Amino acid sequence: MSIVFGAAFLMATSAVGPGFLTQTTVFTKQLLASFGFVILLSIILDIFAQLNIWRVLTVTGKRGQDVANETVAGSGYVLSAAIALGGLAFNIGNIAGSGLGLQAAVGLPIEAGAVISAALAVTLFLFKEAGRAMDLFVKILGVVMLALIGYVVSTSSPPPAEAAYRTVWPEQIDALAIVTLVGGTVGGYITFAGAHRLIDAGITGESNLPEVTRGAYSGILFTAVIRFLLFLAALGVITMGLSIDDANPPASVFQNAAGGVGLRVFGVVMWAAAITSVVGAAYTSVSFLKTLHTGLEKFDRYLVIGFMLASLSIFLLVGRPVNLLVWAGTINGFILPIGLTLILLASRKRSVVGSYQHPLWLQAGGWAVVVIMLGFTVIALARSFL
Repeated sequence: MSIVFGAAFLMATSAVGPGFLTQTTVFTKQLLASFGFVILLSIILDIFAQLNIWRVLTVTGKRGQDVANETVAGSGYVLSAAIALGGLAFNIGNIAGSGLGLQAAVGLPIEAGAVISAALAVTLFLFKEAGRAMDLFVKILGVVMLALIGYVVSTSSPPPAEAAYRTVWPEQIDALAIVTLVGGTVGGYITFAGAHRLIDAGITGESNLPEVTRGAYSGILFTAVIRFLLFLAALGVITMGLSIDDANPPASVFQNAAGGVGLRVFGVVMWAAAITSVVGAAYTSVSFLKTLHTGLEKFDRYLVIGFMLASLSIFLLVGRPVNLLVWAGTINGFILPIGLTLILLASRKRSVVGSYQHPLWLQAGGWAVVVIMLGFTVIALARSFL
């Protein structure tokens, strides 16, 4: 169970990165209390996406790209490339976010903070038991984030009744917000992070399905709680009539809610969110790439380190706009229907899943997620280019 919950926290903390903090704040500012409905819908979509992928992959004991290749020839290579590129886009933002976090927390220059954070992440994968070190790391920082965001909510005095009402009866629905939010929470590499960790740890087969299912629910619940708390904090600040700075939306929420202490708290939360996402994005992206050639498997730790150093290098050369963090979630939202479609097709293929009977209600829910996300993706693209 320790490894299962480690996988759940890996998925959740991969989702709760700088993009997560930025997206939640930006869309709360736009949609106000109605953003609660977007969160609720994203949780429902997350449940069906995660349960389908976690269960099918752990039953087969094979990673997403291998299952995809066995289902539709060559599709696994396309999926690997898309997820690795999406993971790299996210990781550049994650590296930048770690630098921003240390700047807010202790006053370090952003670039220096990014380099120090990347060095810490690299150190994790120098250990022989890198998987266990990663599990412990993400669990500790996940709890720290939850406690600190809870503190900020208590100081921002959000309107709970209005938030609850608009969560089930919104004034407006934004397709781009849904695509971005689902993409940032469960799109791209994030969907596969927990399942790939379980496969690497040898937790596979039908006998482990109850634990796998509990792990998936735990990761989704943890992500949902943090997102609702951050939404409430931002809503409280806006309701008080305070402004949110577009240059760094989440920082202004924490600072407006709790003053100078709030800014320091933001720094710690941003750093924790960023560094755990750096680890999760690199680990999962490499888990897709290392099976492209049999010789890469034994160098997986060094490939993860290389992925993180490449992300750091690109950040130092290019910089980090807030828009990158929002659009990285959108890009990964486009990947979700493709990956989920391949997994759902695999769940019906005896040569892939053997005698395992994938529940019909999960299949139906999974196909609903595919249709909904494709529909919202088309709407979001039309709005972006028209």
